[in-house]
Amino acid sequence: NMGIHHQLCFLASLLLVIHAGPISQPSDKDIDIAEVYLRNFYNLEDSTYAAVFRPEANNDQLPKKLKEMQKFFGLRVTGKLNKETVAVMKKPRCGVPDVAAYSTFGDKPKWQTNELTYRIVNYTPDLSKAEVDTSMEKALQVWAKVTPLKFTRINRGTADIMISFGTRDHGDGLLFDGPQGTLAHAFAPGSGIGGDAHFDDDESFTFHSSRGHVLFLVAAHEFGHSLGLSHSNVPGALMFPTYTFTDPDRSPLSSDDIEGIQSLYGPLKPKPVTKPQPDCQNLVWDAVTTFKGETVFFKDRYSFWRSSSGRSGAQHPIKSFWPNAPDDIDAAYEDLVQDKVFFFKGKQVWAFNGQNLEPGYPKPLSSFGLPESVTKVDAAVHNKNTGKTLLFFDKYYYRYDERENRMDEGYPKRVENVFLGLTGQVTAAHMSNSRYNIYLFSGRNLFEFSSSDRKLLRLLKSDYFQPC
Repeated sequence: NMGIHHQLCFLASLLLVIHAGPISQPSDKDIDIAEVYLRNFYNLEDSTYAAVFRPEANNDQLPKKLKEMQKFFGLRVTGKLNKETVAVMKKPRCGVPDVAAYSTFGDKPKWQTNELTYRIVNYTPDLSKAEVDTSMEKALQVWAKVTPLKFTRINRGTADIMISFGTRDHGDGLLFDGPQGTLAHAFAPGSGIGGDAHFDDDESFTFHSSRGHVLFLVAAHEFGHSLGLSHSNVPGALMFPTYTFTDPDRSPLSSDDIEGIQSLYGPLKPKPVTKPQPDCQNLVWDAVTTFKGETVFFKDRYSFWRSSSGRSGAQHPIKSFWPNAPDDIDAAYEDLVQDKVFFFKGKQVWAFNGQNLEPGYPKPLSSFGLPESVTKVDAAVHNKNTGKTLLFFDKYYYRYDERENRMDEGYPKRVENVFLGLTGQVTAAHMSNSRYNIYLFSGRNLFEFSSSDRKLLRLLKSDYFQPC
């Protein structure tokens, strides 16, 4: 019987792989799991085919494919079916292969337009319709927030991304496997089934709870495939093959995911606002900070961007880039080592990593060790040479050590006693991206100081860095 022959071939090859391993041998069930897993996700040739046409194929292929899988997941690369390898194989995951065996979409599949449509064809009974709608919209917005892509929902006809729930054989030739195992799969950009995302309705999907699989997180991963991304081997990346619960209220993207999607579609460009705005020519700035190589000026609810090349940049509402930031910011600074930007308003401080508000923020000013008598921070500047941040209040300033997380002793000091030649109260401050000089704004005046010896280099007008 050919069926029994090929199964024995596979078992024999697997025993060859494991005979030199530890005493605890894998069970028959684990062997079955491994065969299905490597066939589905690592292009292990079907053992029937291999046994008939190339009897030696499985013996060669099995350790090779096990090593490939172990390397991808950062496991010890032994080529043997050990406990840690089986444990990873049993984790719930995406149904898209980790090696591009089934892709006919070329090297870098991507949509040729940034305006895409999606349609939710049917629903899961696990959540209300509204929760499914919200989960899908939010999952697409994860990618829209870091690219020029826009997603529009349609309710009939064929959309670029058709979203559906199904079980077992659901019509695309790629069968689902019941509870756990494969949670969903999606197809790379293209016509027909290209871009579509299918969710296994034998799973227990949740809106927010870690007790099942959060639909938003599963969908955000699948839509990465719908947009052209393959699996990432970076643990913690959204595009890592196995499912991990993370806080659904935070963006699940890692820098690896953002780099991947922006390599296909480019970054999101902040749009200039067309509404009437403050006249940028004669402003006294609320706050100024560097941010990822650009300089950002704040006034009322607007931010004005100046690129590192000195060209004028965009002007748009603060909340269009930092949705969780306050308007009318008092002070701002960037700490490149922490990769964070800090905003002060009143007695509170906000910290952002990119566009994401850090957990636990906003915090009170006392988190910096400032006394109760400090009711606001007028200006702030981080000295990247020393790792110290200067916080200005009234006619005084404090110096905070970012690496030690504490206020330096001997502060506050009077501003005019240290920054000789400065007149008036400091209203905004920043350190230039290139020159390493500290710029202190006081109303319409701008004082340029050396960051090393606090020597006054130039007295300028506040429009010297004109961002508009």
